[in-house]
Amino acid sequence: MKIIRAEHLGMCFGVKDAIALALATARHGPLTILGDLVHNETVLAELRAQDIRIAQQPGQADTRTVMISAHGASGRRLAELRQRRLNVLEATCPLVHAAHRALAKLVSDGFYPVIIGRRDHVEVRGLTEDFNEFAVVLCEADLVNLRERPRLGVMAQTTQPIEKVRHLVRLLRERFANSEIRFIDTVCQPTKQRQHAAVELAKQCDVVVVIGGVHSNNTQELVSTCLQFCPRVHLIQTADDLRAEWFGEKDTAGITAGTSTPESVIAGAESWLVALANKLNHAFA
Repeated sequence: MKIIRAEHLGMCFGVKDAIALALATARHGPLTILGDLVHNETVLAELRAQDIRIAQQPGQADTRTVMISAHGASGRRLAELRQRRLNVLEATCPLVHAAHRALAKLVSDGFYPVIIGRRDHVEVRGLTEDFNEFAVVLCEADLVNLRERPRLGVMAQTTQPIEKVRHLVRLLRERFANSEIRFIDTVCQPTKQRQHAAVELAKQCDVVVVIGGVHSNNTQELVSTCLQFCPRVHLIQTADDLRAEWFGEKDTAGITAGTSTPESVIAGAESWLVALANKLNHAFA
């Protein structure tokens, strides 16, 4: 069995910076993170091991200092937290901040905002909570519910595959040919790199292992992308989820990972696969 890694995989700079900020803050006093700092259970367990609290609702916070996750929050939510006299720190990824600015610009310029993303995702909620009118679309079927408007401003959740985003923008232009449509590309560069690398990886492989949190959007999108080019794709959170029956002695097995997956977890999965490959190669030698 042969094992290859994607050219780009694993943690992005925004996730690394968010984790570093949380750990540094916790060294100086109690800290509560509002929501999952990142969507990866291994990372969250390591934070809890440092006595960092994680609360899903502001009312559950029992520390004066609270931190916004890497996925960001709306201005409305930040104002509510400060009204509670909490010390609010933001671990928001700079590229998510850029998406907030892009959306605000579209609205201020008179465009009805259309966000390509998952409506229930924390990043999308943070993007939209400051606006009374907006639409969130994820697939072609969602476009049916949109009505024609003179001006449509389109941007995307930062972890959406850029090809899917561009496809939906093309369909919007066709559906609303009489509307002025402005598109701002807010898909982050790390997501683009990992998506492109996942395509190149899947084309070479008999089986692909995607490592990441089950609630991570960019990880789920890596799975979907790999399935377009490789029929055997398995999502795991750690090496403990791997199964020997997924692999054959003559297989080429690929490894990729979401942007919140630590290198230690990737290395653990790769070591497991190397051990299996050695066992298979010895058995069939």
